[in-house]
Amino acid sequence: MTANGPPTPTTDPERRTTDDHGHDLVSPLQAAILTVSTSRAETDGDVDDPGGDRIESLFEDAGHRVVDRRLVADSVGGIQRALDDLLDDDTVDLVVTTGGTGATVDDVTPDAVADRVDRELPGFGELFRELSYEEIGPRTIASRATGGIARDTPVFVLPGSTNAVELATEAIILPEGPHLVGLATRHLTD
Repeated sequence: MTANGPPTPTTDPERRTTDDHGHDLVSPLQAAILTVSTSRAETDGDVDDPGGDRIESLFEDAGHRVVDRRLVADSVGGIQRALDDLLDDDTVDLVVTTGGTGATVDDVTPDAVADRVDRELPGFGELFRELSYEEIGPRTIASRATGGIARDTPVFVLPGSTNAVELATEAIILPEGPHLVGLATRHLTD
């Protein structure tokens, strides 16, 4: 299977291998991007989504693909409905959300996603904030970036800034994504 063929389920043996330690890997990855932004969601016509665009280009440049992209307003219900659709799609290996992770009252993405997470990945948010600190200093404490496994699918909740999505995608998600998807879905292939 190539990144240009039709999307296949995460359990497709053509995309599953193991590393030197016998850990399951899934590659190329098939990702979904969920952009959360009320101002963008309420715009008619073409929507400017630099964070989502950057995530997609980084996945494609690494030989992976984006099989779905969605844009929703900052509301728990809207985020959860879109996320549920993506989690129910057996060709979506992982989901990356962007936007709505700050400290304001309308930044509800982490809360909406938390209701769907079966297993938390606290190390993702911790590592992201550590790496962010090198760029933005103590302002990183306002980020509620997080990660978890929801219905056997890794979900990464990122801030909306292009710098933040680039950092998280390049430094964490792309290097660890194939392994994490393999671990999260290994039980489905037994």
